[in-house]
Order: sequence, then C-alpha cells, then structure tokens
Amino acid sequence: MQTLSYSFSCFNAYSGKGIYSALSAINKSPYAPVVLCIGSDKVLGDSLGPLIGTLLKQKDISCVYGSLSFPITAKEINYAKNYLKQAHPNAPIIAIDAAVGEDSEIGMIRVLSHGIKPGLGVNKNLSKVGDFSIIGIVAKKEKDTFSLLNTTRLNLIYKMANQIVEGVENYLLSFS
Repeated sequence: MQTLSYSFSCFNAYSGKGIYSALSAINKSPYAPVVLCIGSDKVLGDSLGPLIGTLLKQKDISCVYGSLSFPITAKEINYAKNYLKQAHPNAPIIAIDAAVGEDSEIGMIRVLSHGIKPGLGVNKNLSKVGDFSIIGIVAKKEKDTFSLLNTTRLNLIYKMANQIVEGVENYLLSFS
C-alpha cells in the first residue's frame, strides 16, 4: 500500500479545506472515523491534540476521544487503542498529535495515510496508534525537546488547532 502524506501551513487560510481533501483521499472505509486526540494539557507544545478534541466536542462531534478536560497521554494510549477497537470495531481511527521537526517545518500540518507513534519526539517508545493521522509540527527537534515544547507559542497551537478542526469537522460531517 502506498504511503500518502499531505502538508499544509497553518498560516494558509485554505489549510482546513486541504485537510478535508487529504482525509477524503486517504480514508477509503465506508465507516465514519473516530478521532483520537493525543497529548497533555500540562505542556503547551503537547496540548495541540487535547485542544482539538475540546474544540470538536464544542461543535457536538461525538466520536472524539481526548480533550483538555480528559487528555489521552502516553500513559493511556494502549488503553485507548483497546477501548476504541471494542467500542468502534469497524471505524478507522484518526490519530492527532503534536510533533517536532526541522526549524523550517514549524507550523506545518501533515495528514498521513498511516498511524503514528506518539512521544517519539521526546524519546518515548510507544506502540503505533491510528489508521491514519494528523500531526502538527510545533517545535524544532533538539536534544532537550521537552523544554522546547514548553516555549511553543500558544498562538501557533491555536492556529493549527483551528485549521485542523475545520478540516476534520467538515470531513466527519460528510458521513452524515
């Protein structure tokens, strides 16, 4: 199976539409996906996933797991994967998480045709989650990425979250 990857700048007003189109191109399942928003509200750079989950829930999107109130962190990943397989056996999973990359990639949103390994940027070795994924590059990958994630600007997280929410919301509504 060919790996697909689509990239969008969070500063482009049309990124939400691009995310919608990328999700449509990647997911061939007839079932509406479940959204798994990964991260922690304790670290600004890692709060992208929980913020997206909260914003989607505020729009009455029901198939969302992970929010600012109930984040799904590294500790909960395996439990969440097992629960989603039981609760939504046919639904593909969109995993959403913050990521680190090159300095020139900060602010990029990537839609990928495969799952992700959360925590890779901070040297955690967790199992892969998701059938396809969305990552937002929030900081430059360095040895001390954890402190860098704490200096990520809230404005960047907010812009990325709103673009991703627009694309995901419209994509999920296409199943109605």
